[in-house]
Amino acid sequence: MAGWRAQFEDALRVLARVSMAMDEAGHRPPILVGGAAVEVYTQGQIATGDFDLICGRQDLLEGVLARFGFERPSGPGKSTRGWIHPQLGMGFEVVSDTLLGGLADRAMVRVLELGEDGAVAIIAPEDIIADRMGQYASGSAPEMLGQARALYALCDGLDMAYMERRISEETVGRYGLQDLADEA
Repeated sequence: MAGWRAQFEDALRVLARVSMAMDEAGHRPPILVGGAAVEVYTQGQIATGDFDLICGRQDLLEGVLARFGFERPSGPGKSTRGWIHPQLGMGFEVVSDTLLGGLADRAMVRVLELGEDGAVAIIAPEDIIADRMGQYASGSAPEMLGQARALYALCDGLDMAYMERRISEETVGRYGLQDLADEA
């Protein structure tokens, strides 16, 4: 895939197989959010080191991850919230059971088809842009404005009305579409 690191693409393919296993078991597959979603939409221009997931059934997802060779690090100085696949060297973590606290429209979720490996559900670019703007507006992550602007510049076919509403929700009305084009 254009622009992606081999390690990242391998991790996406494993996630697609995990998602297929969840679907085959009759459960909703996880949705990719956070930095990995940004990496997908920026075609590797902004890289990540982990995969954040939304899944309503974390217990079931973690069982599937274990079947696919993921391990939960343990011991002194080890994080216990996420899972690591020894060959991939990337962390996978369930960060919530709802998509952006229920504010995001699940119908906007995009699906990345990865051939025989299956598909990965990914947060809509409009929602990840709004999320980045919300983090920027909070003052805790000034670099998120750059990520939001990069996503805005690289993503085609954005639903501008939906994104304007979502940015307003995430920033409590402080920011909007015009801030994605304005220079800081």
